[in-house]
Amino acid sequence: MSKKPSTPGTPSKSSKSSKKNLAIGTGVALAALLLGAASYSATKPDEPSSVTAKEEPAADVSADPQAGVYPELAKLARRDAEDPLAQGRKDAPVVLIEYADFKCGYCGKFARDTEPGLVKKYVEDGTLRIEWRNFPIFGADSESAARGAWAAGRQGRFWQFHAAAYADGAKEKGFGGDRLKELAKEAGVKDIGRFSDDAGSAAAKAAVKKDQEEAYGLGATSTPSFLVNGRPISGAQPDEVFDQAIEQAAKSAGKSAGAGSGAGDK
Repeated sequence: MSKKPSTPGTPSKSSKSSKKNLAIGTGVALAALLLGAASYSATKPDEPSSVTAKEEPAADVSADPQAGVYPELAKLARRDAEDPLAQGRKDAPVVLIEYADFKCGYCGKFARDTEPGLVKKYVEDGTLRIEWRNFPIFGADSESAARGAWAAGRQGRFWQFHAAAYADGAKEKGFGGDRLKELAKEAGVKDIGRFSDDAGSAAAKAAVKKDQEEAYGLGATSTPSFLVNGRPISGAQPDEVFDQAIEQAAKSAGKSAGAGSGAGDK
């Protein structure tokens, strides 16, 4: 799990408003759960991303499907069928929300080693929906990558951009303007001029800020951080941690994981 080098400054009025709107009555406990400060090691943004899952202690997912679940956090799922930064049925019984940074080595590990398996096992059968939230915490490069990813999504190529940006060695090349264009081309974005305009737009800035404030409203300062139907999970945990959380959430939602009816609306 990667941590922001320094804590954010005094919250703006809009940030305070976002936190209030989340209506989280157990903020301190949630922050501890989400950040996992006592249990997880952090990586600096320029460290190699080839870390192994065993370097991070596994999260404790209780056998009780309701243990560690906060219903108010489950409401953060947007379930927008037109959201290009999401995949899976909008009415899937389980929603995994990921708060991540393209400069984060552990985020890259999750994207390469764990997420493809979750898509194959749970998204494709209709059990799981994955919703991405841009959470840039490592400065200008992180911010530009987040805006570039959003811009790729405007042309229906977010997940392809996501794969290119998280490929081994990609983050070490940085996310400057020319590099973003290279990634966009690799992702199959057709109109690169529009991509550049979108990435530099006020709309991109606002979209990224909205996701970022949502994460800060939870007390998150580290990446990756996840919510699985309101259950916080911190760090690039072993596959079985996510499997267990997803299957328990599906059971709680009245659906046996693995018995879906195929992928639907994206």
